[in-house]
Amino acid sequence: MLAIQNLSYYIGGRPLYEDASLHIKPKDKIGLIGLNGTGKSTLLKLINGDYTPDKGEIGKSNECTIGFLNQDLLSYQSEDSIVSVAMQAFGEAVETQRNLEKTLKKLETEYSDELVEKLTKLQEKFERLEGYTMQAKAEEILEGIGFNTEDLHRPLKEFSGGWRMRVMLAKLLLEKPSLLMLDEPTNHLDLPSIEWVENYLRGYEGAVIVVSHDRQFLNNTINKTVEVFNQQLTVYEGNYDFYLQEKELRSEIQQNAFENQQQKIKQTERFIEKFRAKATKARQVQSRVKALDRMDKIEEVVDTNAVVNFKFDFKQKSGRHVIQLEHVSKSYDKLNILTDTTAHIERGDKIALIGANGKGKSTLLRIIAGTEPIEGERQEGHNVNMGFYAQHQLEDLNVNNEILEELKQAGSKKTELELRQVLGCFLFTGDDVFKKIKVLSGGEKSRVALAKTLISEANFLLLDEPTNHLDFQSENILVQALQQYQGTFITVSHNRHFVSQVANKIWYIEDHQIKEYPGTYDEYSLWRSKIDAERKESSTSEQSKPEKQEKPKPAQKTGNSNEKLLINHQRELSKIEEQIDALEKEVALAEKEMADPAVFGNPDKLQEANTRYEKLKAQLQALNEQWELKAEEIDELENSSN
Repeated sequence: MLAIQNLSYYIGGRPLYEDASLHIKPKDKIGLIGLNGTGKSTLLKLINGDYTPDKGEIGKSNECTIGFLNQDLLSYQSEDSIVSVAMQAFGEAVETQRNLEKTLKKLETEYSDELVEKLTKLQEKFERLEGYTMQAKAEEILEGIGFNTEDLHRPLKEFSGGWRMRVMLAKLLLEKPSLLMLDEPTNHLDLPSIEWVENYLRGYEGAVIVVSHDRQFLNNTINKTVEVFNQQLTVYEGNYDFYLQEKELRSEIQQNAFENQQQKIKQTERFIEKFRAKATKARQVQSRVKALDRMDKIEEVVDTNAVVNFKFDFKQKSGRHVIQLEHVSKSYDKLNILTDTTAHIERGDKIALIGANGKGKSTLLRIIAGTEPIEGERQEGHNVNMGFYAQHQLEDLNVNNEILEELKQAGSKKTELELRQVLGCFLFTGDDVFKKIKVLSGGEKSRVALAKTLISEANFLLLDEPTNHLDFQSENILVQALQQYQGTFITVSHNRHFVSQVANKIWYIEDHQIKEYPGTYDEYSLWRSKIDAERKESSTSEQSKPEKQEKPKPAQKTGNSNEKLLINHQRELSKIEEQIDALEKEVALAEKEMADPAVFGNPDKLQEANTRYEKLKAQLQALNEQWELKAEEIDELENSSN
């Protein structure tokens, strides 16, 4: 469908790509990954035709259409309603609708057979173009990515950049190009919207290229990972988790090959040095010199997984009670955020505040910080020293300062050596610390702002979307830093992997109340799925009940029939247990197979073995659930018999 052949592209003489190649097939779901600054967004713009390669070519088939969601669309504005902007995807149908309306208007004053015939043809064309359903489709997608029904007819210009970006995403999804390119689509989406887009992309009929630093989003949507590294495009035939495993395996093989080659080079060099002066060995010496010159050098593996050992200094610990909110209410005009709600933050809490946009998460963060007026009471605990990180702090950085100078002015009283050690943890090493803030990328500015927050000696941190604009390596640094943090923090984030790594409590706003789940995000997610399934089942059950029908009286069972039913259930339970035992053995064999070097070293075999293993695990889980249900039925029968 699209082929990139020997692509080279330079910026200021520096190569972003050097003879890079990639083939994109019609059903590919590709995650494009790499460190910030390696050229991921640039590659999308090259494919889109916005930039021209310095060498090589990008060829696509005649029927290939491209849709590109990029950060430049944040500035797009229009007087049209958001549903009208989204419906621009149906260009021909919209134009036909305009002609229909004009023809109908004309018929009101000058009726003729010609106009009637024209109207009939336009109606047939409009129906063929699915024009009668285009507004419903547009509304469905807009509501799926977070818009309220009452907002659909508001002008686009009334919305912030992030919400305008959602409208442009909706328009692209409605266009259904054969190649859909999305540059950081989750940056402007809340959790429910991210999950909706995941489901949509999984069933998308065309090819997709996604640049994203949300690893769970990638795991849930892609079937191929392409890494931008060393000016090349390296393909991994699986999602992000598969990439991590395969990358580690390839790196191990490459490092072993590098070490073996280095040993051979040293042996050859020793031979050359030892026998260079001997005439009898001249031919062998020259042969080895030529062999060294011809040798394809294997590169040493560069470890991109930075390990952080960051020591947080507190002048003093906070008291046990950090923040107490009692009977808090908050509203903006007619918009109600919180109603008579109570919540407490204790020392050592690591809280993730999650949920849909518009529920009041950022407002709650400001209430906790004490910068938002409220009804009710906010009590700050003893010795609480607060640090607040939010995206607007990137704008507060002095663009004319060097990075090191910016941290010196943060007032932490740390020495230059200590500040350099902190910056080293955030990937600013050597002369990097003397870079001006104004030349930094968005991700680099985020790292500087985070470093400033973390050296503030605060024992209570408030972090608003701290992973936005961070690449995987920078996110990993933040995760490690927060895992080592001995204080208290609350973070607003839609990054599920980040939340699962750092939080020990989950907060969410529901029915204008602050609600808490006392556990990790993975535990919360399982609990929430179960609750939602029970609600759905209850709702379906209620809807399926026939109206105005008396509840039938339960049949009277004799003790004998009850006993027979119990025996049948016990037999069924025994059969399920036998199936579980057999399946557990199969799962164990599948695990052993994946650990086999012959399988683990072959990507195709490994993927096949992993697919079989996941299928067996799913079957085992289903059987375990059947066992639990059957055991509950037996327990109820036994209780009713007593």
